[in-house]
Amino acid sequence: MHRSLRLLAVLVALFALPFSAVRAQLTIEIVGGAGTAIPIAVVPFGGESAFPLGVSGIVGADLQRSGMFKLVAADAVVPRPTRAEDVQVDVWRGRGADAVVVGSMQPLPDGRVDVRFALVDAVKQSTLAAMSYTVAPAQFRATAHKIADVIYEKLTGDRGVFSTKIAYITKAGARYQLLVADADGADPQTIVTSNEPLLSPRWSPDGTRIAYVSFEAKKPVVYVQNLATGGRQAVANFRGSNSSPAWSPDGRQLAVTLTKDGGSQLFVMAADGSGVRRVMSSNAIDTEAHFTPDGGSLLYTSDRGGSPQIYRLNLGSGAVERLTFDGSYNVSARPLPDGKGFVFVRRDGGRFQIATQDYATRQVQVLTAGPGDESPSIAPNGRLILYANEVGGRGILAAVSSDGRIKQRLVAPATDVREPAWGPYARP
Repeated sequence: MHRSLRLLAVLVALFALPFSAVRAQLTIEIVGGAGTAIPIAVVPFGGESAFPLGVSGIVGADLQRSGMFKLVAADAVVPRPTRAEDVQVDVWRGRGADAVVVGSMQPLPDGRVDVRFALVDAVKQSTLAAMSYTVAPAQFRATAHKIADVIYEKLTGDRGVFSTKIAYITKAGARYQLLVADADGADPQTIVTSNEPLLSPRWSPDGTRIAYVSFEAKKPVVYVQNLATGGRQAVANFRGSNSSPAWSPDGRQLAVTLTKDGGSQLFVMAADGSGVRRVMSSNAIDTEAHFTPDGGSLLYTSDRGGSPQIYRLNLGSGAVERLTFDGSYNVSARPLPDGKGFVFVRRDGGRFQIATQDYATRQVQVLTAGPGDESPSIAPNGRLILYANEVGGRGILAAVSSDGRIKQRLVAPATDVREPAWGPYARP
């Protein structure tokens, strides 16, 4: 699907493909896992059978879908432990579990529920975490994601992303929708509906706003949508094309691609659309800018060297550096959160693949096989990359770990989805 730079015509063509039913919930399929998955038992929580939606099942599903864990059957163990001190580590070691999750759900007089859990290291025979939450039943799913995040961090050393959100675009007939769902694809919510294409959703760093492109004015215009109030503002509606929004790390600025001065050029503006300034002069097509984590540079795509390649612009000095040299087509750079490299789309023999490149060594690692991978978006912990793919002529979302070992597909029956965007960590 990437056949040239991500310009207006390409973006429109991308959505000329057939779409169908929308709002269908995405489900995650594991198609490749880590070589050394941690065997873990998630014991059904005491008392959760009294509630239509429990917690332990969601926790287990989160961990298993991450590709980092292998679930050990826990139903047959009687009596089921609900506290750390109840866990008989020899029993669980005998079942092959290195870690055990136990917990309970107790209703309170005010209608809320006391949810408790503990994580036990069965190998070292120690309690790694023990926490409690007082929540309404409507918060069970969010609480389960929080518990999974704690477990993931304790056992892998990396912060979990189960509590984050993802955004993506769907289309049914003439109707386009921007949806936001949990990171596991559950509970999709419609944010924007339009009879014209919607493109390029981008989360603000605090997760309260999404910038995106809409064609409802019969041309591409950049909007910023407030997720809490539903209000929105057209922040880039200049003559010609307004596209490819990207937030600065502090959420105060947006980088955009505008053609108002002729040609496709990079601009930076305040998040409310004021203070528009062109950041460099070029006769080339420059587009797809993204701020680096320190906010001091932009990664962008340009054909100034004769073919689409990735460059870095220092916003302080104005210095431009070409970053990709391997191959004749490298686009859609997304900086890794640790500031050590970036994810991008490369073309190799007609196949479009997701790859990473390290700044220091310039080493490229190809993560996916293609043939039509595009629109990468990185999880806030940098460990998973969400991207768009196509299976059987239908657009789906997929994810791959930054080392290429863990692979997932996010699908919805008879639904075509595009343009994924992984949201940030929730602010305290």
